[in-house]
Amino acid sequence: MTTVRSKTGEKEISHLMRRVGFGGSKEEIDQLKDKNYDDAVDFLLDNSDENPVPIDLLRRYQIDLSDVRSVNSSGAFWMYRLAHSKFPFDDKIALFWHRVFATGQNKLIQGKVMTTQIDMFKKHGLGSFENLLIELSKDPAMIMWLDNQDNHKNNINENYGREILELFSMGVGNYSEEDIKECSRAFTGWTVENMPYMAIKMRNNTARPFGYVAWQFKFDKNDHDYGEKEFLGEKGNFNGEDIVKIICKQEATAKYLARHIYHFFVKDELPVPQWPHEEPIDPNAVNFIMNSYFRNNYNIKEILRDLFKSKYFRTEDIYYKRIKSPAELVVNSVRLSGGFEIPSEEVYKATISSGLMGQPLLNPTSVEGWQGGEEWINTGSVIERINFCSDILGNSNKLLVKKILERDPQKYDVLKISCEELGYFDLHESTEKALISYIDDDDFIVNEEFISILIKLIVSSREFQMT
Repeated sequence: MTTVRSKTGEKEISHLMRRVGFGGSKEEIDQLKDKNYDDAVDFLLDNSDENPVPIDLLRRYQIDLSDVRSVNSSGAFWMYRLAHSKFPFDDKIALFWHRVFATGQNKLIQGKVMTTQIDMFKKHGLGSFENLLIELSKDPAMIMWLDNQDNHKNNINENYGREILELFSMGVGNYSEEDIKECSRAFTGWTVENMPYMAIKMRNNTARPFGYVAWQFKFDKNDHDYGEKEFLGEKGNFNGEDIVKIICKQEATAKYLARHIYHFFVKDELPVPQWPHEEPIDPNAVNFIMNSYFRNNYNIKEILRDLFKSKYFRTEDIYYKRIKSPAELVVNSVRLSGGFEIPSEEVYKATISSGLMGQPLLNPTSVEGWQGGEEWINTGSVIERINFCSDILGNSNKLLVKKILERDPQKYDVLKISCEELGYFDLHESTEKALISYIDDDDFIVNEEFISILIKLIVSSREFQMT
């Protein structure tokens, strides 16, 4: 029996593609494995897929997906894009920001505004963190989610002013209650265009004419507090942009963002509510990211480029040390299976499965979002995770089983070939031993049926739940 161990180049590129995107197929990894590692990082970061969603195909098969007519279709629309983007790094970073800047359609009752926010994350999420926070503050979904349309110069609403400090930038313990009030004053007048109409008509979940007119940001100068403000020790006639500039130069902001980046791209961290009381699990790595934050003038792509090329990311100590989020697991499985041949109910089923695993796309349960890590695993979610992966990847009508059969596997190498087609996937020795025992059974015949069963066993392993 051939041992199931990837070579160094394959292993490192496989790891990189799991973190930068949603894992790579054997073909995708083979295209990069002979490149210089730094060049491979640059290739994945500097390319993007401008049109991952074939709108004409969507309109032919799923008009609801094409126009995002309903709340449910917004998550499915994004799922389809995640599964088909040739360079999914833009969408991976959008998923990262969706987790940090959690916004949910359960309150907004509008699908289009959520996909518009995701487009904003894709457009601005790899640029300056300062610019991203400004765009976030102007985003209609965020404005309505945190009630900034009710933040008036004569009657401030502190909801957004609190959360931009507590959850979006600095973290608990790095600002005062007075800072929250002054921050909120600076964001008065940041609202949604034609607010009276929006409040009455736009929040009704209806497909009637004008029911899904795009929401637009409006700065209402007549409702803005132009008075002097004192924020984080600085005084001035601050507006929202000024507040963001002050936030971004704080060391607390650099540390908070660095921990989020480490948690999402490197290794599972402690839950965010514990961060004010517990130091990072790898302080040196977090300090490295913090230094990169200031050195690169808050530029997210360059921070990640530094991280992906660093010893903190390239060490095998972090391989398979993050639990895949439901979205990562579902998208990885769908992509390995060949994607969605046509926009069908299968897209909705995949989106629903992600929700049943604990991560309904575009619909986090609260502004705190998802903590990740062990939060993803419980007795119910594990069953859903295993069932989804085994059903789609073990389906002999899908691409994966067919690709394995095309390589004419024999008993001695069928396990190795299967793991290669799963993206040079490495198994723990105990898992490998159990699978070899199954293959060595006299009843095992290398045909479509048994390969399908073998794939189902592999993707049911603990290792496949990790990234």
